[in-house]
Amino acid sequence: MRCPFCQFPDNRVLESRSAESGHSVRRRRECLSCSRRFTTYERIEFVPIVVIKRNGERESFDRSKVLKGVMRASEKTGLSPAHLENLVDEIEMELQQRSIREVTSNEIGELVLKHLRRLNEVAYIRFASVYRQFKGIHDFVETLNQLQTGGEEGSLENRQFTESARNPGQHSEPGTPALNSVSG
Repeated sequence: MRCPFCQFPDNRVLESRSAESGHSVRRRRECLSCSRRFTTYERIEFVPIVVIKRNGERESFDRSKVLKGVMRASEKTGLSPAHLENLVDEIEMELQQRSIREVTSNEIGELVLKHLRRLNEVAYIRFASVYRQFKGIHDFVETLNQLQTGGEEGSLENRQFTESARNPGQHSEPGTPALNSVSG
């Protein structure tokens, strides 16, 4: 660390303490050449997460969007804002711990559903209905049945309610997989 006054490369640390609620370390330093004191901060550098949206566009991960969606789904369910903040923190932490810096919006949606399922069934159904683009009561009933039986709801391979997973206007029968329409 170079002294900001004389550019000498060596200094000594006089004091270190936690700052910004534990998210950084504040250090008071003294230059070994000019004896002037200065302060430095150390922070964890997070590499930005890129979200690949359904339409193929890429944008930076915005935790406020996830929080907004979770809060909307959780209205009048009794879940505290602290619970919802913790849920979004856990999701963001999971994404930060991945080695791949790009994630699809579907993966984020499935993570939200996985976490909501543990907290509140009503919030789970509300979020699923928007995220998976339910087209009718059939989608609600199917999701409720899976929730009640404890089926593997969280994986993309088992359930997708998006247009790409169904032919428009057609619903698969319960227990049969939905077929993708192929156009050439």
